[in-house]
Amino acid sequence: MSTPGSPRRIAIACQGGGSHTAFTAGVLARMLRTGAFDGTEIVGLSGTSGGAICALIAWDRLRHGDEPEHRAAAADALEAFWADNAARGPVARLQNAGMVWAGALQGLGLLPAGTPYAIPRPIDGTRQFLELLARHVDFDAIGADPGGREPLLLLGAVDVLDGRFRAFSSRTDTLTPEMVLASAAIPNLFRAVHVDGGTYWDGLFSQNPPVRDLLDADPDELWIIQINPSRVDSEPRTLIEISDRRNALAGNLSLNQELGFIETIDRLLADGELRPEAGYRHVTVRILEMPASVIASRILGSASKLNRDASFLARLQRRGAAQADRFLGALAFERAVRAQDAAGFAAAIAPDALLRSTAPFPERDPGGTPLAGAAGEILAGELTIDATRKQVARDDAVWAVRITTPDGERAEGLARATLDEQGRVTALWLGPAG
Repeated sequence: MSTPGSPRRIAIACQGGGSHTAFTAGVLARMLRTGAFDGTEIVGLSGTSGGAICALIAWDRLRHGDEPEHRAAAADALEAFWADNAARGPVARLQNAGMVWAGALQGLGLLPAGTPYAIPRPIDGTRQFLELLARHVDFDAIGADPGGREPLLLLGAVDVLDGRFRAFSSRTDTLTPEMVLASAAIPNLFRAVHVDGGTYWDGLFSQNPPVRDLLDADPDELWIIQINPSRVDSEPRTLIEISDRRNALAGNLSLNQELGFIETIDRLLADGELRPEAGYRHVTVRILEMPASVIASRILGSASKLNRDASFLARLQRRGAAQADRFLGALAFERAVRAQDAAGFAAAIAPDALLRSTAPFPERDPGGTPLAGAAGEILAGELTIDATRKQVARDDAVWAVRITTPDGERAEGLARATLDEQGRVTALWLGPAG
């Protein structure tokens, strides 16, 4: 953990989601290029499936140093991988379309599911995947790092035979392309991967992504790039919608459990029931979530995670970059509130931003009042951001907050901000928790 005056230590966890993790590449590339990590130290990355690939490629450049040139190299490498992975040319595009639609029809029960063991090895995609990785990562130059001189890298997988979760670690393992394949081996696409004494399937069935083990990097903050939306706007009714939602909920299960563990520790530390001297530490959790609207499809559903169409991947990266701007804008707003920084607060909001608030906060005009005009009240302590609860940025940014009511009682509330494409707050709503 950082000491006073030293850089904040950041660990980044990348959830898996097949082709949808091109969004993650867009997020990371924008953050790495725009100085989002200035004044911080990236101490660890983890990922599962496509998230493992993004984490690996960024880590491979950042392990040489955390300077701007290495961050720029990591951003370039992420974009180069996804450009190389895209289906280009008539044959590749036709094959891609066939795979995506086969996945969609299988999800509807209109096409029988096959087994990858029925496909001859030379054409089952394994060799092509390993060659793709080798073009972008020099595995011969990677060795185990037991001394922790480099950022920690974790790749999530699950052993098919005994059900044990496995996080291949840069500190204890000599990472190989087969370990990456193990994290990305979706059972209906790839055979189980035999590596390091285990028989592995896609880590989507285990830690998605590895989080608790990432705490070994001793971070101050944990940034999660979440692919599976935690909420949807309407009840799933069609077979595609139901299958898609089941896929998302299953993918979030382990993540929610691990984050719940971290939040519990944070609350016990804040309440004094656990002591730092016993080896416990506070970790601020921030989630950048891909909004459901980015990939919503009433036709393809989760089968779009197989889509390698070049325009689709490019659009996901653009949306990832835009979401990174909103996430960083929300972070700038939060920091201004915490520091009671009037200049930072003014820079973090749009000139015409509005504020609405209801109990337990002071009741304000339901139509909204100028947020700039309420800056004094907010910065004077009208609310305190609860650092023991995760901060989430999706279509909007949400914080759990604590307030003192006019009669002196403590209460919990919620702050929700809408941000524009420049990452400035355009509307802030304050209301009851939940």
